[in-house]
Amino acid sequence: MTDISVAVPVYNEVESLAEFCRELHETMAKLGRSYEILLVDDGSTDGSWDLMCKQATKYPNMRLIRFRRNFGQTAAMSAGFRESCGDIIVTMDADLQNSPADIPKLLAKMEEGFDVVSGWRKDRKDAFLNRRLPSMLANGLISKITSVRLHDYGCTLKAYRREVVKNVHLYGEMHRFIPALARWVGASVSEVPVDHRPRRFGKSKYGISRTVRVVLDLITVKFLMQYSKGPIQMYGKVALAFMIPGFLMLAVMGAANVAQWCGYANKAALLAKSPFWVVTPFMLVIFGIQFISIGLLAEISIRTYHESQDKPIYVIKETVESEKKTIDS
Repeated sequence: MTDISVAVPVYNEVESLAEFCRELHETMAKLGRSYEILLVDDGSTDGSWDLMCKQATKYPNMRLIRFRRNFGQTAAMSAGFRESCGDIIVTMDADLQNSPADIPKLLAKMEEGFDVVSGWRKDRKDAFLNRRLPSMLANGLISKITSVRLHDYGCTLKAYRREVVKNVHLYGEMHRFIPALARWVGASVSEVPVDHRPRRFGKSKYGISRTVRVVLDLITVKFLMQYSKGPIQMYGKVALAFMIPGFLMLAVMGAANVAQWCGYANKAALLAKSPFWVVTPFMLVIFGIQFISIGLLAEISIRTYHESQDKPIYVIKETVESEKKTIDS
């Protein structure tokens, strides 16, 4: 086993890779602990793979993974977790906005007993309106819904214990929710302020258009955290919200019919014949039955999900390894 694995998603970062690899190796070599660096090429088209291979001939303890196409950052993170062998797994971006020099801060916090330590870009060097403001709103929403309070879910610089992330399965855009998913399996989570540099090369791969996908994935995370062991509980609550008013309205309509048959006020007759009181209660009851049916189907799907084969969400085209260097050598 290796002490530390550093998993780095790479997508069209040819301009920053050489300097990033130099800084990262300098930082890791000073730790005095065994380490490996995994660069996961997520279908780059700008020559990043060739440059990665050159870096592997220059630096030790590197493992390169190349996807057959662009599967997304979540898939690259999943590959980093799956293919790494370190007791602690550190993730970060390769665009030089994350500083490798902050890795010791995360490791020091983990020594206090935490299972997950997240970086907090406290002095973030991005535009306010289209980057920082949406991020602040998203972080507040995610913290509120998941009950895991972090200032910066979007910061890729994080450290995880292997035994925690091996039980976390990633899909869609869920890489930003890993701390919340880790808390769901019983992990302790903390954060530390980290450096954030202005972007020097290229442009961000992510924009405000991802907000919709993040919100949808947040709904999925909330469902997994609260109802994955019994989805009928959630759908049942929605069903009751429809069915209880429906049955009450049916009771009122039934009482109006009884009043009409007994020769009471004409208002009762009008109520019994009103289209609203005839159609709405039955529709509400039908909606409730549909949600119960969906809940039962979800129960079956959840059981299939938990019992299905553990298949990755990516396809590896090739791998490259540099020479291994121990801390004694």
